Amino acid sequence: MQNKETVESRRRLIAAARGEAPADLVLKNAHYLNVFTNEWEDGDIAIAEGKIAGVGGSYDGTEIVDANGKWIVPALIDAHIHLESTIVSPREFAKIALAHGTGTVVTDPHEISNVIGTDGIRYILQATEQLGLDVRVMLPSCVPATPFDENAGALTAAELDEFYAHPRVLGLAEMMDYVGAYSSDAVIRKITAAHAHGKLVDGHAPALTGRVLDGYIAAGIYSDHECDSYENALEKLRKGQYIMIREGTAARNLKALSPLLTPQYASRCMFATDDKHPNDLLERGHIDGMIRSCINMGIDPVLAIKTASYHAAQYFGLREKGAIAGGYDADLLMVDDLKKFTVERVWCGGVLRAENGTAMPLPKPEVDAALLEKAKNTMHAQPITEAMLDCGKKPVIGLIAGELLTTDCGEAEGIDRLADILKVVVVERHRNTGHIGIGYLKGYGLKKGAVATSIAHDSHNIIAVGATDAEICAAVNRLIAEKGGIYVVDGENVTGLPLEIGGLMTEQPLEAVNAKLEAAKSAAYALGVHPEIDPFMSLSFLSLPVIPALKILTNGVFDVTTFSYRG
Repeated sequence: MQNKETVESRRRLIAAARGEAPADLVLKNAHYLNVFTNEWEDGDIAIAEGKIAGVGGSYDGTEIVDANGKWIVPALIDAHIHLESTIVSPREFAKIALAHGTGTVVTDPHEISNVIGTDGIRYILQATEQLGLDVRVMLPSCVPATPFDENAGALTAAELDEFYAHPRVLGLAEMMDYVGAYSSDAVIRKITAAHAHGKLVDGHAPALTGRVLDGYIAAGIYSDHECDSYENALEKLRKGQYIMIREGTAARNLKALSPLLTPQYASRCMFATDDKHPNDLLERGHIDGMIRSCINMGIDPVLAIKTASYHAAQYFGLREKGAIAGGYDADLLMVDDLKKFTVERVWCGGVLRAENGTAMPLPKPEVDAALLEKAKNTMHAQPITEAMLDCGKKPVIGLIAGELLTTDCGEAEGIDRLADILKVVVVERHRNTGHIGIGYLKGYGLKKGAVATSIAHDSHNIIAVGATDAEICAAVNRLIAEKGGIYVVDGENVTGLPLEIGGLMTEQPLEAVNAKLEAAKSAAYALGVHPEIDPFMSLSFLSLPVIPALKILTNGVFDVTTFSYRG
């Protein structure tokens, strides 16, 4: 959270630093990281007015905490995340993020903005106000992701302009339209508008290389989080981009990019999760999990910690974050064992926010009632019937386990469970157009029943797969009735997770959400879904028409390689 500084508060900070007045809080006998010299130092850390007053030597304070020689490091920063991907409200996410030592996240609300437009940005800004966790925002650059998507409406440069004045808005988020970045006036207008406001523009350029990459970077795009190979990341780094090393739930690139974490390259790197699901947060943690992985790989802990804090702060211009020094925000972690990197205590702005893996009670943000009502009423589709799903020969999309890429498996004339060919549909839900895209899917494994979800990147229509048309209708219609969620149907048996906020998130506690999500996964696997396939994530990315080869949209099967419909 940003501290509201006054002359009086700065004078108090100076007095505490000089030892002329007691600090609000002193961490005595700390073993703390100096990110400027890459050294571990010993002494006190004095905190006043939410900031670090001074370090080293001995200080007096109103509150004393004996660190007893434990490791004190800057709070961690997630450089790129979609809060919607956690499936819980921002407040629920903040609880677990703080417990794992994250003090700041930079979010791109393009998921909910595809559902309710600029009100999605407003919702995220309001739902993260005074949350304990410092949530900064990069404005969605590609809503919708392509002209072929049907969502709530396109966000133009003019519509985004008002948000740049917000103190927590840092710039323009991942520019997925790499072609538009050097060929479309509308896209270039968005980029130049961000630059005009003195803001950053983040990138999204998987496998881009050579002169195409040169043009993309020349558009004014400063970073990339889509590197899955060391070679591609190094090319982008050498050409001036910052590299966000991603380790999320859908994509894990830390191991491949770990050679960047050396004194030569690490200052141009930071950590990001992009998409982080509840079970992943509970089992692996957040950015702290990335640090543990780095240490286990033999990477210098100092480099790992700086990449997880100071480097991101420098990139985003958060000049008072990421270091333990006078005048910096008092966002700090106490770590008992550096190798295990177990977070013991977390302070943000000098306030204890978490202890021993549990967050302190957080305030409930005030979201405008009308805005919240709009976010909870986004299902504008009518129930579907079997007759609507009647179709002839259609293309077959082939799933690849563990990949977002798909293959072109030719065509089929109907469901063939023995050949693992199922029907897949996308139902438009934003404007009640009645559009239903129909195709076939190979590699999912379902033997009976159906699965439906309203998490369908990036436009978040309804996507469903089933062994029969009747069961597809049952799953889709249950989801429509519940205004969004994830549902598995097996005859009369329905296992589901309602997602009342935009069809993407729920206000339920994270642990309860995880339990329901895992129960739904178990139900899907019991119906035959291949064990190496995530039954819901694999579906949610089948409708994203920026990753080859075939995807399914509201108007049919889409060939990403030719950027045209196949059926």
